[in-house]
Amino acid sequence: MNIKKAVVKVGTSTLTHDSGLMNFRRIERLARTLSDIKNSGTEVIFVSSGAISVGMGKLGLTRRPEKTREKQAVAAVGQVELMDLYSNLFGQYGVTVAQLLLTRDVLDGGERQKNALATIETLLSLSVVPVINENDTISTYEIEFGDNDTLSAYVAKLVKADLLIILTDTEGLYDCDPRQNSKAKLIGRVGKITDEIRSLAGGIGTSRGTGGMTTKIEAAEIATGAGIDTVIACGENPEILYDIIEGKPRGTFFERSK
Repeated sequence: MNIKKAVVKVGTSTLTHDSGLMNFRRIERLARTLSDIKNSGTEVIFVSSGAISVGMGKLGLTRRPEKTREKQAVAAVGQVELMDLYSNLFGQYGVTVAQLLLTRDVLDGGERQKNALATIETLLSLSVVPVINENDTISTYEIEFGDNDTLSAYVAKLVKADLLIILTDTEGLYDCDPRQNSKAKLIGRVGKITDEIRSLAGGIGTSRGTGGMTTKIEAAEIATGAGIDTVIACGENPEILYDIIEGKPRGTFFERSK
């Protein structure tokens, strides 16, 4: 695979421990791997979840807030913590990062979408890694109904990426729920997203995240429909990104529409 531009989305469960506190070892390896991939010649756009969960850890909260305004406040605290960590870790490898907080309506077309694209393209031209997250503090849609999976697909579509990679806490899409059936088999490749494929998603996210396999399949459908190959894989070992970029079979590969 000749990947010139990749969007990498990482979920909350990958970035944090079960306690909700940041998994520093994993985040450090993620920053190093993304920096190395960038240095190899692939432009990297990083879509990161985790603001609410990191904010919970920072504030000493043990349960995810239920009220929208509380979630937004916790996200505001967590986003600062998250970007400070990324700035320091990527900086150790000589890479500068920039924060972009987007809402769904920004990517629905029009002047603001053009401005967002122009900013991302300019950052890439300056050898900066854009770190994108949903603007939780003013948007209720992502907090209540979805995840950054859909956002990552729209970003990939916007920048005309060659590949969308979604790292999560499972190996990929299985033929049945691996949490309930030990004989579940990983589906290595999906040529077309059908109703049968959608029905295999099921389930919900973890207590630290809001998404699940359903939102990831929806993201893959958006991206592949725009001509972008998509991979859903486990983020436990961030070095898996090397294999994915090199075209090795990891996780579930969704073929782009021809």
